[in-house]
Parts: sequence; structure tokens; C-alpha cells
Amino acid sequence: MATVELRFSAQPEHVRTARLVAAAVARRAGVDEAVLDEVRLAVGEACSRAVGLHRSHGITAPVSVALTEEEKAFSIEVGDSVPDPGADSAESGAPEASEADGEGEDEMGLAVISGLVDDVEVRSGAGGGVIRMSWPTADAAVPS
Repeated sequence: MATVELRFSAQPEHVRTARLVAAAVARRAGVDEAVLDEVRLAVGEACSRAVGLHRSHGITAPVSVALTEEEKAFSIEVGDSVPDPGADSAESGAPEASEADGEGEDEMGLAVISGLVDDVEVRSGAGGGVIRMSWPTADAAVPS
């Protein structure tokens, strides 16, 4: 299982780099050429979402991206450090207007990712959130 890890400061200009790295590693892992645009778009959307969450919550920790080549699949996990509000029961009150706006953008980003990737998992907790996406590799398409 080969893994490439990428960490970058939550700045929009770094999202393009993450997209390029993801496409290159996906190609090397054997993801079909026809799917590489979907990989680029999904990673761009997930990274943009993480950057937006970090910036709107004032978090300076880097965004993390793990690209993993498995036996018959290629997966990407994009992680943020924004705690899930439901994970901290001490927090109460209505969200501020900027947070509510950010939630709408967050939902739109997740909808775009779900439209691009068949196998998507979104997790969040007290330590932050992760979007895990995976695609089959050429090895998976070969009948046994």
C-alpha cells in the first residue's frame, strides 16, 4: 500500500497543487484516464471546502491530503481540523451569519463531490473532518 501525504497551509492558491499531485498519483496508481478529470475536480472541491472551513473558523493548522494506492482501488482522504459542532456539547447558541453562510457552501461542496465520486465517505468529530473518496484501478477491472 503506497501512500503519498500532502499537507498545506489553508490558502486557496495551494488547492491547485493538491489537484495536480492527486491526478499524477492517480494516473500512476492505474486509475482510468477517463476518470482523472473527476479525480481532479473532486480533490479540488474537497480541498477548497477544507480551506474554507479553516479560514472561516480561524484555524491555522494545515489541510491534509493522503493519497493511497491499494490493491484494486485508489483512495484520497482530505482532512480538516475543524471540530464537529455536535462533538462538543458545551457549545450552544445559534450560529453566526458567517457560519450559516459557510454551511450552505459546505453542503454545496459535498453535493458536488457526491456527484463526481461513487464511493465517498464523510466523517467528522472533535478532531476535525475527513472526506474519503475512492476509485477503482485498472487491476480491479481485469476479470479473475
